[in-house]
Amino acid sequence: MTESTAKTRIRCRDIMTSSVTTAARDNTLRDVAAMMREGDMGSVPVVEDGKLVGIVTDRDIVVRAVAEGKGPETSVAEAMTTDIFSVKPGDFAFEAVRLMGDKQVRRIPVVDEDGKLAGIIAMADVALEMEDEREIAETLEEISSGAGFWGKK
Repeated sequence: MTESTAKTRIRCRDIMTSSVTTAARDNTLRDVAAMMREGDMGSVPVVEDGKLVGIVTDRDIVVRAVAEGKGPETSVAEAMTTDIFSVKPGDFAFEAVRLMGDKQVRRIPVVDEDGKLAGIIAMADVALEMEDEREIAETLEEISSGAGFWGKK
């Protein structure tokens, strides 16, 4: 097996971060904003009994709370995104990359068969596994910019 072939067989479990900061529905937006600041991250998965029920992003806080006149004591449940796109630990890492591009997101939660949060994959995790620096730069730029690179021929 060539190194290139081996890279295409990498599974999500091999590149995900398994130690993930999470929030509960009843946490306040202030709580989550502090988590984001402390962890230098723009999104926090929301779990209930270990199961992924949503994700709250810095953009969710701004658009669904602040712009609507809601304060920092607003619950995460009022601002979180519940339409979640995820992968399973055994999926090929390429699926996470494809999903990031299709959905224009920078992080993909990894959930097990029972819907429990197993980890998260960020663009940086993917970048560490890609061989070609030019490919990394182009992929990250296209995901970040919203360019529909999956439709390119």
